[in-house]
Amino acid sequence: MAEEEEASKAKGFKLLGILDVGNTPCAREAILHGAGGSIAAGMLHFLATSRVKRSFDVGFAGFMLTTLGSWFYCRMHHAKLRAQLRMVQDGLKNKVMYEGTALDPAIKTRAETPPANPS
Repeated sequence: MAEEEEASKAKGFKLLGILDVGNTPCAREAILHGAGGSIAAGMLHFLATSRVKRSFDVGFAGFMLTTLGSWFYCRMHHAKLRAQLRMVQDGLKNKVMYEGTALDPAIKTRAETPPANPS
């Protein structure tokens, strides 16, 4: 039983033996965007200059820049979503804790609003 669980956890793809692409958020998308950027930059440079070695270098630079740019953008977005989730969870926890008590903000806002005029 324990061996099967360890085998299923070890199934992830490791890039350079360091980065577990399957379990790291944003890693898969960043690698795929980098591959596309590499092909686009290398092919465009080759079509413009017909220099093979320099086109490979430009393609590799395109891979690095596209991968890192995509990685940082995705991680920033991921961190922002986690912060928003944490704020919503804290708000729900406070709502449940203070609901029905004198500290309930919903009761105060209802008491402070003036009654509507029937005219």
